[in-house]
Amino acid sequence: MTGRQIRRLLYGLLILALFVIVLHSGRTAYWLAKDGYYPSEPSANFHAEAQTDYSEQQNLQYLELPIQPMTSDSLMTEKNEISTLQLPWYFKDGVLRPTRAQINPRTGQRTSQIWPKEQKDGDRIEDQLMFVPPNYQYDNEPMKTILLYNGLSNWMVDDGQNAFISKQCPVNRCKITTKKSEAPDVDAILFRDHFTHPGHRKTGKQVWILYFLESPYHTELITYNDVFNWTATYRHDSDIVTPYERWAYYDPSVTQVERLEKNYAFNKTKKVAWFVSNCGAKNGRLQYARELAKYISVDVYGVCGPFKCPRSDKCFQMLDQEYKFYLAFENSNCVDYVTEKFFVNGLQHNVLPIVMGGHRDDYERIAPKRSYVHVDDYESPRRLAEYLHRLDADDDQYNEYFRWKGTGEFIDTKFFCRLCAMLHDDGAPAKHYRNVNDWWRGPGVCNNAMPWRRFIESSDDGGDQASSIGGRGGQ
Repeated sequence: MTGRQIRRLLYGLLILALFVIVLHSGRTAYWLAKDGYYPSEPSANFHAEAQTDYSEQQNLQYLELPIQPMTSDSLMTEKNEISTLQLPWYFKDGVLRPTRAQINPRTGQRTSQIWPKEQKDGDRIEDQLMFVPPNYQYDNEPMKTILLYNGLSNWMVDDGQNAFISKQCPVNRCKITTKKSEAPDVDAILFRDHFTHPGHRKTGKQVWILYFLESPYHTELITYNDVFNWTATYRHDSDIVTPYERWAYYDPSVTQVERLEKNYAFNKTKKVAWFVSNCGAKNGRLQYARELAKYISVDVYGVCGPFKCPRSDKCFQMLDQEYKFYLAFENSNCVDYVTEKFFVNGLQHNVLPIVMGGHRDDYERIAPKRSYVHVDDYESPRRLAEYLHRLDADDDQYNEYFRWKGTGEFIDTKFFCRLCAMLHDDGAPAKHYRNVNDWWRGPGVCNNAMPWRRFIESSDDGGDQASSIGGRGGQ
């Protein structure tokens, strides 16, 4: 064999060896990949291990840092960082819309609790705002017509469907009319403040609704029986509750912040303020304020006191900056009767409301947790003044009454949205008020007894009482 032939043979063997190596490498890679040794993408196990390592690093980092309690500002930041999908549509930043109510397969009844007999202790407002009837057909649903029998004044709505479209009502197949000639044919008639019989015989399905905003002492006596099916008032046992304002928590399990960044007592040098124009209220609130002023300074603004302040933002700025306490005294002590005196003048400003009006249980039900001081918790104005002095002397104790701020907001209760949804409820109870006066102004509804009067000390000079109102000597 010549040298040239030997070189060709060696060259061929080299080629064959290279081919075998490449073939073996390819087969090995294939089987390794098949067994999961060389995945084309990171596996779930890889992600889990990496996440575990990261979490452990984070936990170690947290252990090295001091624990930061949630503050009012941080709570607001956290709320903003949470997806708005977690807040129902009736909140300022909420977009979560309701779906059709579910039916309990065992009972055949819907699970939503929107009527007083279904939920006796609450006002059901948020349940009604999130209610869509189980069989609601949206744009294919028949239209319901609501007659505003006393006209459009004070309602701030127009004829037609706009009130339900503009408010983005989940159930919007309703329209408003003010034509009394249509009374026999409408689905509902809404009577506000005053009742005049429409003159036709009511059909079984037509709903008559009584709307009252004032207390029983300042609303008319209804002389007809068996005419009203539903009520719409501030009382929590009304069919459609219509409060002056409504507080709602972002998370019902979070009612207080751990720590406040702001001192609400800072730079405040004055004690108690009161804006009042009715000096003859039946519950003796003016007499109470005069007795209170013997033991702590009370500045009364309006026709019942020596101080004047035009109704403007400047008056409320004064509350925010100068006063620690505000007398949110209603003109009647009636069930659930709590007005803007508490919600607006008090809670929506940096001042602690001292309340008189509804029962303590009423305030516990409707107010943010620990946001007020109730006069009924003290046997006399003097005892109340003693407690206010303690709060005045202790900023930390005073600030405890502001830890609710940042945990929720005042919502629009969207009365007409709720009314429309309930008119479309096939499960609405067939009901009527035999005598609506028994419910509205019957025994136990209002109580203007003044047990504190027995503690009032006699004064030789009646003028001393008046002079203590607004004086600086009552401190």
